[in-house]
Amino acid sequence: MKQFYKSKSLLRLSFLFVLLFSVITAVNSCKKDNDDEEFADHVVQFEVKTTTGGVIKAIVTQVGTVKTDIFDPVGTTWMSGEFFVNSSQAQLNLDAKADLPDADSELVINLWIDGEIVRTDKKKGAGPMVASIDYSFLEL
Repeated sequence: MKQFYKSKSLLRLSFLFVLLFSVITAVNSCKKDNDDEEFADHVVQFEVKTTTGGVIKAIVTQVGTVKTDIFDPVGTTWMSGEFFVNSSQAQLNLDAKADLPDADSELVINLWIDGEIVRTDKKKGAGPMVASIDYSFLEL
């Protein structure tokens, strides 16, 4: 009878140990899955410029799902103000249309992130030109 009691206690103790080990393992694995550390804030700025005589007709910017249209901005250069974007927003887009006067004219658009140009698109020629930049913070 005593032997039966000891084996039953050993079984209970083993079950308790396995249960405790499972709970500790689950808690530690959840602690490491902090997704907030994965995303960071970045300073972003859009830039559109043409050579002398070029006329910017339209600019479209998109940050995540928020789209902004700007028609007939004044001047040959346009820059958005600096703004913060969290990398969880994933997608940045910049499109610009300009009328250029001659074959040597240029339309240049730049995407600045954290003070550096990360993407540029340049169109050269006469007439209506369209330049486009797409950027994603997510690595595919």
